[in-house]
Amino acid sequence: MTDMSTLEVPADLWPIADLFFSGLGNEVNLNDEGEVSMLFRSFLWLYLVTAALAIITFKLGFARKLPVLKNIVVYSVLIIGTFLLTLILGLNLPVAESLLVAALILGIYRLRLHKERSARQQGQQL
Repeated sequence: MTDMSTLEVPADLWPIADLFFSGLGNEVNLNDEGEVSMLFRSFLWLYLVTAALAIITFKLGFARKLPVLKNIVVYSVLIIGTFLLTLILGLNLPVAESLLVAALILGIYRLRLHKERSARQQGQQL
């Protein structure tokens, strides 16, 4: 029978997850309230970063003008889905890192598109 009072923390975490889970060590004693609160705090920070990056990526790449109620539904589903992704895959796969790269690429694309449109409008006005 295995001991259920400890939880093993993977040693090979991806950089963003490792940033938040670095102070936990290799195992978390589930009987120690301080270690459990640190585990939940680390997961919460990883979730908030992942949710923020998912919202930024969605806004930059896929969002359209929708009525307020539809916006609430879309972002609610996005936040719930991000929680599930972080819970299931957040420590094993580079979810936050992938969203960061996607947000950077979409941000650069939107910036270049904006500059190109403004240059085109400047050329038409002359």
